[in-house]
Amino acid sequence: MDYRLCDAGDNVDIWLSFSPQKPPAWTRTSGCSGGSTSKNRSTQTFFNIHHIYSSELIYHLIDLLYHQQSLYKTTGGIHTSALCNADQIILSVEDIGRHNTLDKLAGMMLLRHLQIDNKIVITTGRVSSEMMQKAIRLGCEIVVSRTSPSALAVQLAQESGVTLIGYAKRNQFNVYTHPERLDL
Repeated sequence: MDYRLCDAGDNVDIWLSFSPQKPPAWTRTSGCSGGSTSKNRSTQTFFNIHHIYSSELIYHLIDLLYHQQSLYKTTGGIHTSALCNADQIILSVEDIGRHNTLDKLAGMMLLRHLQIDNKIVITTGRVSSEMMQKAIRLGCEIVVSRTSPSALAVQLAQESGVTLIGYAKRNQFNVYTHPERLDL
């Protein structure tokens, strides 16, 4: 694989040294564009539970996310996602599209050659199956959202060993999958 940042600095070209395998099955979704998503269980990662996280950590990270939202505070209508480790925000991005925030995090990790253990993603957007797939590919063992997950996102999180948290606020949240990763 080879990649290059374009001269304008707003696009990355990627050349693969292999042909990607087409997913064997597609599932109809009700996302923003009402499309379809691939759901291939054979390629799903399963995250084993090696680290237990406190609910206070989740509250702390949510609080930090609120402070990272400079564009949202200025304009409103902007999504924020942050990549965290077990105690701090490592990367934070904002974009009008919730999907774009996870894509930006992935790009920043790639360009900075970041290797982070105990990855947690916190996002302001709804967690759809596509968002969950992106978080799984990033290697996140916990996904936290201020809003709701879709039913397919919950299913993917369960099958992949990801702890999925929704409706997260500074003092409460709902746990949809793998609560055993949390010291509640």
